[in-house]
Amino acid sequence: MKRIIDPAAAVTESGQAVVAASRHEQARLTLGFADDAGTTRMIERSHFGPLRVQKPLYPEQPAVCHAVIVHPPGGILGGDQLSINVRAGDRAHALLTTPGAGKWYRANGFVSQQQVSLTATAGAALEWLPQETIFFNDADVRMEHQVDLAADARYIGGEILCFGRTASGESFASGRVSQRTSIRRDGKLVWFEQGALRAGTSSMTSPLALAGHTVCATLIAVGMPLNGAFLNELREQTGALAHDGRSGATQMKQVLVLRYLGNSSQVARQWLTHAWRRIRPELLAREAIVPRIWNT
Repeated sequence: MKRIIDPAAAVTESGQAVVAASRHEQARLTLGFADDAGTTRMIERSHFGPLRVQKPLYPEQPAVCHAVIVHPPGGILGGDQLSINVRAGDRAHALLTTPGAGKWYRANGFVSQQQVSLTATAGAALEWLPQETIFFNDADVRMEHQVDLAADARYIGGEILCFGRTASGESFASGRVSQRTSIRRDGKLVWFEQGALRAGTSSMTSPLALAGHTVCATLIAVGMPLNGAFLNELREQTGALAHDGRSGATQMKQVLVLRYLGNSSQVARQWLTHAWRRIRPELLAREAIVPRIWNT
């Protein structure tokens, strides 16, 4: 039986929680990519529950396979669990994105979870670039992101997190979002962070966290270190784009981390897209071709 979600009912009805479904969804998606004489092919595509991927796309060249991950219900309710596993084999190059913003609705007493596991073996490249993630008021979300890279594999990952539907006049007044991200290269941990943002606490207002902003974005690139001149130029350009907030970039040997804090998802998208378009040619030796789905 197909579950139908009414977003308005799932979020608010006279201030009362509404259970929009009689059961929680569990969805899994597994994708595998392999190099075939210079063409990256999707060799594995299996799913359980409402997670799908559209057909392999090649908007730039055969060496790079784009895949659009689709969650047909259109939003995640309290208690739903999503699991995504992606493996890029030797010399393969895959870019993964989504057709629109991810929406996490109110908890209704249950925790929603998402686990993403990405693996890139020898000489492979993975790009994880979903569109915005919106946390509705009263959402309770746990997100875990694991990346495992071979010694010469490369990775670019980005995210935009929006706390509350500010365009609709809704703030993130109640709820919690927990995150944990780990990246390993050649078996060694090169990046780890975890934290929890709880509405109504200092984690939303502290200068060590959101500093009162409602939108944050992160771009992490793992590969060869980028030179100082390029990094300074990147800081200036991304800083100029973050006119409604703040921006920063830090190079730590093989890991480059960029952050944005502000109050506009549109500005955050422009900021992240610009940073990705500048970093990709340097790190992956490929011009950044914006996925067509981003413009629809």
